[in-house]
Amino acid sequence: MLENQSVDGIALCAYADVRRSLLEKREIAFLDVREEDPHAQAHPLFAANFPLSRLELDAYTKLPRRDVPIVTLDAGDVDLQDSDALLAARRLVALGFTQVAVFAGGVRAWQAAGGELFRDVNVPSKSFGELVEVKKHTPSLSAAQVQALLAQQADMVIVDVRRFDEYHTMSIPTATSCPGAELVLRIAELAPDPQTMVIVNCAGRTRSIIGTQSLLNAGIPNPVLALRNGTIGWTLAGQQLDHGARREGRHVPVQNALKAAARARAVAARAGVKYVDWATLVQWQAQPDRTTYCFDTRTPEDYLSGHLPGFRTAPGGQLVQETEMVAPVRGARIVLADLDGVRANMSASWLAQMAWDVFVLTGMEQADFVQTGAGMVPTPPVPRVPTITVPELVRGLAAKQLVVLDLAKQAQYVAGHIPAAGYVLRSQFKLALSRLPPAAGYVLVCPDGLLASFAWAEIAALLASPVTVLTGGTSAWSAAGLALEQGPTRLFSEPTDRYQRPYEGRDAPRAAMQAYLDWEAGLVAQLALDGTHHFQVT
Repeated sequence: MLENQSVDGIALCAYADVRRSLLEKREIAFLDVREEDPHAQAHPLFAANFPLSRLELDAYTKLPRRDVPIVTLDAGDVDLQDSDALLAARRLVALGFTQVAVFAGGVRAWQAAGGELFRDVNVPSKSFGELVEVKKHTPSLSAAQVQALLAQQADMVIVDVRRFDEYHTMSIPTATSCPGAELVLRIAELAPDPQTMVIVNCAGRTRSIIGTQSLLNAGIPNPVLALRNGTIGWTLAGQQLDHGARREGRHVPVQNALKAAARARAVAARAGVKYVDWATLVQWQAQPDRTTYCFDTRTPEDYLSGHLPGFRTAPGGQLVQETEMVAPVRGARIVLADLDGVRANMSASWLAQMAWDVFVLTGMEQADFVQTGAGMVPTPPVPRVPTITVPELVRGLAAKQLVVLDLAKQAQYVAGHIPAAGYVLRSQFKLALSRLPPAAGYVLVCPDGLLASFAWAEIAALLASPVTVLTGGTSAWSAAGLALEQGPTRLFSEPTDRYQRPYEGRDAPRAAMQAYLDWEAGLVAQLALDGTHHFQVT
């Protein structure tokens, strides 16, 4: 920490403090509290995006230990007293976190001190994937080569290892959806003939590299190769993608599942994965000086049908791809669970190589997976705020007395919002003030009313007219049988809460896609310059 320097009792820290924690593998939650888009433009490697606008919703889930060392970070472009980093630190202290500091000078100071800055999102995982390809010489084919094989009706299967919704949006012709951690479990059903070639694809590079190498590490007898540069490479080659595909992996017979489990355990053993039983895990969860994350690596559907108490859903492929999004405490302990011995072991094998202290839970049976549904998300006590019901809002809108301000994520707002509602980012509310139409009263909404309730006090202080919160949020409006409006109809804030990935959607600019591939190829060199990752490819 900067010696004897603090603001409002909150300590200030510098580059050397954070770097020392990373090098010594001590727990640290290095939190970039900007919105996702500015975060994606430039940030330190292990600075996890933790937007100030959603802080109360995420804090207790993603930071399960109240005394975990936390350092908040922003751009560093305003006076510290007015900074988002300090505001975030104050809010965290108010929520009961006891070791909170602010990174003095923000991203600018990190760079000035010689720290490496990275673009995009999920950079630790993507840079690790590039390192895997370099170290393991993961085999691949170009888009033109795979297209030629399709034209020849070669004996091959193409498996898409992204989330199903990504696959459904756009996919390689004939490809079957098989999200990353499912590969070793399901490949014997998708390619039962060991002579059948298996082509693994994602949108760009990382997940196809990890998926291909997972099959190779597991000793699958088939020839396995990655589709180089995924759907981006396919598009840049001038080849057509499918849209709306629904091909998915089939049921796995017990015999094949047992063989897959044996393969996965062998892979995990080579990576140094450790194991833990339930009794020990319970002791760990009560441990005051150690953060323990518990994740269920099965599909979201499996999780909803029954999961272990205290475990959050994190399908293995996405967990490896987006680790810092669900586990922002670098140096924490991670415990993984499944019911087949495949998905947890394969996911753990990669996390171990990414220098996580990772364990697979053993000794559990189907009867132990007793909780159903989405699981409880811990949040702070919801403040008491003035509210309005759906019928009252309907009458107020009809009388043209009220203006609705929607604090949902921009993607949620576009998917469906109360007619006439305007999108406003909580973190950018001051900037949006001049764009708001005058009204006798303003109504804050979000999907369930929670975020609006947490934001009410600061927003009400900025508006001259009364401010209320819609009880039950947009969900209550829909439940009352009232229609929603779609599209980016009224954006009172710039939608910086979502970084537009160059590989998303059907209309990404070709130049952006090529720039993204070039950026990925340069990540290994950036890793060497940063020097804090501890990655070991086995």
